[in-house]
This record gives sequence, C-alpha cells and structure tokens, in this order.
Amino acid sequence: MFEAIRRLFAGDRGEPLVVVSGLPRSGTSMMMRMLEAGGLEVLSDGERSADVDNPKGYFELERVKDLERETDKSYLRAGRGMAVKVISFLVKELPDENDYRVIFLRRDLDEVLTSQKKMIDRLESEDTEAADEAMKEAFRNDIVRVRLLAKNKPNFELIEVQYRDTVENPAGTAAKVNAFLGGKLDETAMLAAVDASLYRNRAG
Repeated sequence: MFEAIRRLFAGDRGEPLVVVSGLPRSGTSMMMRMLEAGGLEVLSDGERSADVDNPKGYFELERVKDLERETDKSYLRAGRGMAVKVISFLVKELPDENDYRVIFLRRDLDEVLTSQKKMIDRLESEDTEAADEAMKEAFRNDIVRVRLLAKNKPNFELIEVQYRDTVENPAGTAAKVNAFLGGKLDETAMLAAVDASLYRNRAG
C-alpha cells in the first residue's frame, strides 16, 4: 500500500536522491566514502578539506548547510540518483519535489559528544555552553524527528545503520545498504573503504 502511494506521488521526479544523514560525528563521512567506493556518484564540492578529525575527507556540499534559509532548492534535482550528506537537523528542510532514500547513521551518544568536543577544542570554538545531558536530549529529539518525517512522508524511505556495527562488520553494512539502494553497488569496494583505525572515541 505504502509503495503504491509513493509511486503516485513520485510522478516524473526520476531517481531518488540518496541522503546520508545522522548526528554530527556519527559516521556520515565514512558512509559517503563507502558509497563512492561502491560506484555511486556523490554530491560534494571539496570546499571542506580533510583534516585530523576526518583524515579521509568530509564529502560535503557547502550549499546544503543553507537548506533552512534558502528558498531555491532546485539544485538538488541535479543530485537525483546521487548521494548527498545532510545533517539530521536539516533533513526536514529537503524539498518535497524529490524522492529520498535516507541512510541514517546511528552512534552511541557519549561517543558523539566526546568526538564533537575534541573537534570543538581543536578548532578553539566557544560553542561549549550546553551541558552534556541537554545536548543528548537535543540529539534524541533530532533522531525522533527524522524517524517521524520518514514515516509520514511518502517520498521518504529510511534505513538506520549503526556506526559501531559498520566498523566491526563492514560487509554486513555494505550488503544492507546495497540492498536498500537496489543492489547495484560494489560491496567489496564498499567494505574496503572502512578504516577501523578512525574509530577513536569509543564508549565503554
């Protein structure tokens, strides 16, 4: 039933846009790297270069960061059939004119906070006012919002991928993601793109 409704709303929108999303520091860059290695073209401008926090690169499109403020989002049409990274908070700002396949990265919230704090410290940012528990609650609410959006909008389909599971069993994640996207990706190349040494902030 849901698939029939989705097709009705899709019209002539063409291939879906693959959205890699998640909280900050949850493994979205790793997933983008896996998709590119597997043969999926990615939307990235290279403006944010690799650094000590993401030595393999960020795979970001800077314009996406303005989704909340920008009124003309038609540029995303060019990304149909490709992958783009969109932070979880901005998924709700994606225009309804496209179909989306959302790969949502999940990571232990303590690990997310630890990794984010280290990045902020290195950048000498002053954005450290929020207490950890308040930040965790905001993150939890963000996750719920994305889940509800994907459940209630017929042009969204979503799978959740655990960061730890991907590092420890990249073949399993590669197979899951490939099946979700239609089974045309090179799974061997995808799992080879996972660098376990970059899992540097582990909970417990």
